[in-house]
Amino acid sequence: QVQLVESGGGLVQAGGSLRLSCVASERTFSTYVLGWFRQAPGKEREFVGYIKWNSGTTYYRDSVKGRFTISRDNSKNTAHLQMNSLKPEDTAVYYCSARSALAVHPTAVASYDYWGQGTQVTVSS
Repeated sequence: QVQLVESGGGLVQAGGSLRLSCVASERTFSTYVLGWFRQAPGKEREFVGYIKWNSGTTYYRDSVKGRFTISRDNSKNTAHLQMNSLKPEDTAVYYCSARSALAVHPTAVASYDYWGQGTQVTVSS
């Protein structure tokens, strides 16, 4: 059982930056895929990006490409979501998630086995 804990959310003005962190309890995390999702009020949870832990390969949804960056710290079982040039439409609860097996291109909610509790990101205009 993997436990994920997010932190780093908050209120920021448009154009600002935030860095979210996700700490995983599982020691053998090296084979996992870690994904970031977000859910705005009244909307479905949507894919933001993922990192394949072993290779470091990343992938992002089009609307955040060039603004968001996912990285990992192997020694701390921690992943980060660096968000720059934030826009009001980025406002949502952000979740980190983990898939306990390698996959080619896991962008669906159903592709992930474990979820954190979420952290609120609010971008004011």
